[in-house]
Amino acid sequence: MNLKEKETFTKILNEEILTTEKSVLKYNELCKPISPDNAIGRVSRMDAINNKSVVEAALRKSKEKMSQLKAMQNNISNSDFGNCKKCQKEIPFGRLMLQPHSKFCVICAD
Repeated sequence: MNLKEKETFTKILNEEILTTEKSVLKYNELCKPISPDNAIGRVSRMDAINNKSVVEAALRKSKEKMSQLKAMQNNISNSDFGNCKKCQKEIPFGRLMLQPHSKFCVICAD
């Protein structure tokens, strides 16, 4: 990865981190329990419980993605940055632009 690509990638990575942080905050807010004092019907309460479990799964995914993005940010200065963790070949720049948290090339990701 050349210097210009690293600069572009760093910009995209920072934007992705900000977006993911916003998602984590939003999901945290949506995961708050419904107060028993809240007068909603039994069906609505069951629907809210189901929605909460879906949001909790999205929150877990967002936190995992955030962790991966932060790891990429910390490793960007390493000499082997941008190389596949499995085959050690360079990950195509386009893949990194689409998925900044990618550790593997397309072939090894399967």
